[in-house]
Amino acid sequence: DVVESQEHYKSRWRSIWIMYLTMFLSSVGFSIVIMSVWPYLQKIDPTADASFLGWIIASYSIGQMVASPLFGLWSNYRPRREPLVISTAISVAANCLYAYVHVPHAHNKYYMLTARALVGFGAGNVAVVRSYIAGATSLTERTSAMANTSACQAVGFILGPVFQTCFTLIGEEGVTWKFLCLQLNMYTTPVLFGALLGVINIILIFAIFREHRVDDMGRQYTSINSDGEGSDVLDQNTEGGSIDHVAVVALNVLFFVILFVFAVFETIATPLTMDMYSWTRKEAVFYNGIILSVIGIESVIVFMVVKTLSKKTGERAILHAGLLIVLVGFFILLPWGKKLPNIQWQEIKNNSIPRTAPSEMLAPYWSLPELQLPANHTAEPVGCPVTQSWCLNTPMIYLAQYISSDVLIGLGYPVCNVMSYTLYSKVLGPKPQGVYMGWLTASGSGARILGPVFVSQIYTHLGPRWAFSLICGVVVVSLLLLEIVYKRLIAFSVRYGRMQE
Repeated sequence: DVVESQEHYKSRWRSIWIMYLTMFLSSVGFSIVIMSVWPYLQKIDPTADASFLGWIIASYSIGQMVASPLFGLWSNYRPRREPLVISTAISVAANCLYAYVHVPHAHNKYYMLTARALVGFGAGNVAVVRSYIAGATSLTERTSAMANTSACQAVGFILGPVFQTCFTLIGEEGVTWKFLCLQLNMYTTPVLFGALLGVINIILIFAIFREHRVDDMGRQYTSINSDGEGSDVLDQNTEGGSIDHVAVVALNVLFFVILFVFAVFETIATPLTMDMYSWTRKEAVFYNGIILSVIGIESVIVFMVVKTLSKKTGERAILHAGLLIVLVGFFILLPWGKKLPNIQWQEIKNNSIPRTAPSEMLAPYWSLPELQLPANHTAEPVGCPVTQSWCLNTPMIYLAQYISSDVLIGLGYPVCNVMSYTLYSKVLGPKPQGVYMGWLTASGSGARILGPVFVSQIYTHLGPRWAFSLICGVVVVSLLLLEIVYKRLIAFSVRYGRMQE
């Protein structure tokens, strides 16, 4: 080990900033088209239905789940520049494919599915980014660097829809370049912009990024070759001791739970508000878009605050507090009152209410004057659809409950996200972390796939009381797991007595 020079320090942090940018662009690539996927899908392929849209949304996470361990393994045995450049190039190509999915005469929806899956595959470089940052920072720098990484990811998710909104000014028709068979419109321009950002990212990786490693105390590892671009595999046994795999598995489970409950929260927002507050589709998308944007800003602030707070209390205590806040947030969402949600007028007009429903419960809805609509009325039905039988006996969730829950989950989720990544990287220690970070990223991707499935099944068939009770139960179990492994969630160097906690 050698003392780190000032030049090495500057180069190391320039490379870390390139990783921040890569994380930002990865999340922008996901969110920049998320609002326009459905109308674009309907335009290019009328045979696509809402269930196929679900597959297109999930394909990103499936691609990332498959790619993360592969890119992580690659980064352990080869210079990280290779998987970073290849993964980004895959995302650029996938975005270009998305811009051309209107060209084929048939099966357009499958081309879109392939494009989004490949964008997700390229986003598997998140594992490489986090493993590099873990290896290029000391223990004292780690929490701050991981928080900055998550903040860049959150800002990308926030700005993606903003970019999409700006590009809507181009309109659905836009401009057509016949010699390239390319339509520049509100659907294709965002992905081409994302591809341009990817190209810039590749150039910066070649121009600025350098391979650096320091140990837990911040001491520079001697370079394997002159430019420091060699693989880490030769260093794997420079420090003795084995990784605590119980702690590793526990943190993977906790991370899965954290991303699962947030995926449920994101997915359930639109149907819940439409059912409870009789919002139209447009109102639900607009109001929830504002709420999620505010939560995104709240998350960035939280990421900045936990960097300072963790120095005083430690990461484990903050992770515990974050899970408790998430638990309270979902507990608040349980329906407690007596007022029932409005039933969709269209369902009532068609006399499709089950005969088993209590007559006293139905009476108020039959007497509402706004239900007396002309036969040719085409307004969008609003309220809780009677096809969801729980609508007839489950109290509504008040708007104040919903907003309070949003604030608490927006506070607890970023805390848990950063602390789980930070603890994970510290438990793994100085050995190459690519594969392990790949598994952690894959567990998060799996959670984002299962979250919407959970909502579509449990919420639709059993209602919010069952859905949120089960979520509370899952969070309680995760808190118990955290208590069991609490003493094991310590840094590798602390575990083997090389440093004091």
